[in-house]
Amino acid sequence: MARVLKRKELDNTKLATSYGGWMYCEKCGENIAYLCYSNYDSLELNYRCACGSDGRMFLDFEDSKVGKKSDDDFIIVKNRFCCPNDSKPLIKILDKKIVSYKMVITCKSCSSVYEKIK
Repeated sequence: MARVLKRKELDNTKLATSYGGWMYCEKCGENIAYLCYSNYDSLELNYRCACGSDGRMFLDFEDSKVGKKSDDDFIIVKNRFCCPNDSKPLIKILDKKIVSYKMVITCKSCSSVYEKIK
């Protein structure tokens, strides 16, 4: 069943679909990341693309739960940041395309909130 977005804010960023899939920089049109549709509950991403553009994205859903901050780090599986509790993929950041970023993402299955800064 499709989830209902509560809030969707995109600045200089495009999504392949309404709340997942490939993410693109609007300035250069390049892929910057891949957001796994069904495994995250909310995402806040601020980034600088290799083209020099700054972008921002915020997504959450009507049924999103309040998560609990985790001190654990992601595990990496096939170049994707995955939840360390269940190994489900959350997001893949294309390091060659994004120079720097700050990301806060909540795992849908365990409600853990992870933060990553590069």
